[in-house]
Amino acid sequence: MYWRLILLNVLSGFINCSADINREKAERLMAETPLIDGHNDLPWQMRQLFNNELEKMDLNTLEKTHTNIPKIKAGHLSAQFWAAYVPCESQYKDAVRQTVEQIDVVHRLCRLYPNDLMFARSTDDNWLVDTGKDTAINNGLSDFGKELIKEMNRIGMLIDLAHVSEKVMNLVLELSNAPVIFSHSSAYEVCNSKRNVPDDVLLKVASDVFAQKKGIVMVNFYNDYVTCQKTANLSNVADHFDHIKKVAGHEIIGFGGDYDGVTRVPKGLEDVSKYPDLVAELLRRGWTDIEVKAALGNNLLRVFKEVEKVRDSMSSVKPYEVPIPYADVVNPCRTMYGYPPQDNAGSMVSLGLHLPVLTLLLHGTIVWLF
Repeated sequence: MYWRLILLNVLSGFINCSADINREKAERLMAETPLIDGHNDLPWQMRQLFNNELEKMDLNTLEKTHTNIPKIKAGHLSAQFWAAYVPCESQYKDAVRQTVEQIDVVHRLCRLYPNDLMFARSTDDNWLVDTGKDTAINNGLSDFGKELIKEMNRIGMLIDLAHVSEKVMNLVLELSNAPVIFSHSSAYEVCNSKRNVPDDVLLKVASDVFAQKKGIVMVNFYNDYVTCQKTANLSNVADHFDHIKKVAGHEIIGFGGDYDGVTRVPKGLEDVSKYPDLVAELLRRGWTDIEVKAALGNNLLRVFKEVEKVRDSMSSVKPYEVPIPYADVVNPCRTMYGYPPQDNAGSMVSLGLHLPVLTLLLHGTIVWLF
């Protein structure tokens, strides 16, 4: 019994020592490579908790959120994609105003904490400081949606497929000349949620056919997408990292925690300060330094740079000025200016005798040029 106790104590000490070594190595790697998280909803918490009145809170002491400045520093977090989220119920009401206000609060937070936050616009900035459940309407992408993909490529906008159906995932991968991102999605084979990415799509993201535009899947931490249950733990999240690496390689993996946008997060990943523990777990599972650094931020920066290269290569391409189809415009809170006149049945109406009246109206119009 005496020797058994000694052996157990030795084994326990060895395990703790190994854990400490992995944690120390994780922090070293995170000091060398920027950790970039693909999705965070802190701006929405500013709306929910303070109605965007930032003087009512201090991001250095705020404890009601997954994210604050001390937690960011403890988690060795270098950058986050903040969502200018607006709820669906604002559609046809004040969606535009709400969106502008959420974009504004992002800029205001950066101005309010200039020593800790900086708004990044390109890879030149200092990075170191449809769910699939609904009935298909357009068989994936409408004609307008396809033109939108081209325009996003032209202006260098990242295409995020985190909330689209599997059919749209495949269509966009075929259409886009630039790599795409899944900013906060996990592996479907590990948790069969429609918000996660199936293996065949993972393979397309990493295949030779799509190599010139290899994208990234940034693993979501929301319990419901990690285990398809209400509870989850850090190890369950690491399982998604392992699965994606096994299926498609380490070059398409990233972090997409979804902090401050979800109600349940895994045990061991309670807030943004816990990233080092997840990195330590990956190291314990045999991930190499190169693989860890790729997932931390190098993969995302590669994608970002490739998107900018495509933009630069399309600098001579004129904007795709395709209007939203008339049928999609018709709703109680949208005007139809610019579209051909139509009768109540939606049929085109000849201008005919109305032209003189229109001419008089146009001569009385003042156009302001800004």
